[in-house]
Amino acid sequence: MWMLIFWILPLLAIIYIAWHVWTLLPLAGIWKALVILVGVFCVALLFMNFGRKFDNLPLPLAQAAYEVGTSSVIVLLYLVILFLVLDLGRLVHLIPKAWLYHNWYVAIGVFFLFFGIFLYGNLHYNNKVRVPLQLKSSKPLPREYKVVMLSDLHLGYHNPRQELARWVDLVNAEHPDFILIAGDIIDGSMRPLIEEQMAEEFHRLKAPVYACLGNHEFYAGHPEAKLFYQDAGIHLLIDEAAIIDSCIVIIGRDDRTNMRRKPIKDLKDSLNSNISNLNYTIVLDHQPYNLDRAEAAGVDFQLSGHTHRGQVWPISWITDRIYECSWGSHQRGNTQFYISSGIGIWGGKFRIGTQSEYVVATLR
Repeated sequence: MWMLIFWILPLLAIIYIAWHVWTLLPLAGIWKALVILVGVFCVALLFMNFGRKFDNLPLPLAQAAYEVGTSSVIVLLYLVILFLVLDLGRLVHLIPKAWLYHNWYVAIGVFFLFFGIFLYGNLHYNNKVRVPLQLKSSKPLPREYKVVMLSDLHLGYHNPRQELARWVDLVNAEHPDFILIAGDIIDGSMRPLIEEQMAEEFHRLKAPVYACLGNHEFYAGHPEAKLFYQDAGIHLLIDEAAIIDSCIVIIGRDDRTNMRRKPIKDLKDSLNSNISNLNYTIVLDHQPYNLDRAEAAGVDFQLSGHTHRGQVWPISWITDRIYECSWGSHQRGNTQFYISSGIGIWGGKFRIGTQSEYVVATLR
């Protein structure tokens, strides 16, 4: 059903927008048709990306095609919202009918409105917000720890090595004791990561990195993603644990894409031989579902990502309804959570009503 919706909704949106573009633009039919065809081609690039049709193109061309295709779906969303508002305004006689028919003023106004919205969205995306977080442990720790937390880097055609280098500099500037990444380091195709040798960039990080898998690692190809993590020097935890200074336990869960992954309670119980009740337990779980199970398992802190908080408004309203917590700090009993909206992004580089972020936590 979801796949049917995924294909049908864009088609209905294109038909709806095409009708409005046709009636709004005071141009000859051939020019109107050309504008509509260009828009349809841009949306088609989105579906070509899902079919990995860009992997054989020269890298700069593949990057441009990815940017245009994935940005088009957000433009499509905002055009539908705009025309729905105009149609409703016309139906209740707040907007004159003439505004929607062969009107250069409205057409130019729409262009500049969208230019302003998406310019803001892009600038806001490129502003990486530093989020401070306090983690207080009732369990004994030999000292205070500084931890940088990331999620959803989505490295690939639209987040190239140059962008990754900027993020590495941000992390190194914090001088953390260790770094946690809650999945989706890889966007989809492995090709741009390999050609740009992005694994080398991770070796500039001056602290050990621990990460779990996300759903996009499965889209990229599970074995290839694991090999990339290995080349990058990342400690990949797949239903496994790592122990820091004999007092902090980091458990990385397999992504819920794998329906056979271990339940968190069974996973924690199976590690009991290496875990003391006096250890502070951190769980990395990409998708923030079933938070009650982490609480029941006695987890001290869980880092998740995945939601992006919808990336743009009003999708953020939907994610807020789907998840118990779709972004930010959350508390359940003695278990603390942080759901990150991600430092990177899937698709078009726009943040409207959400933020790109990295978390700097102090554990004491």
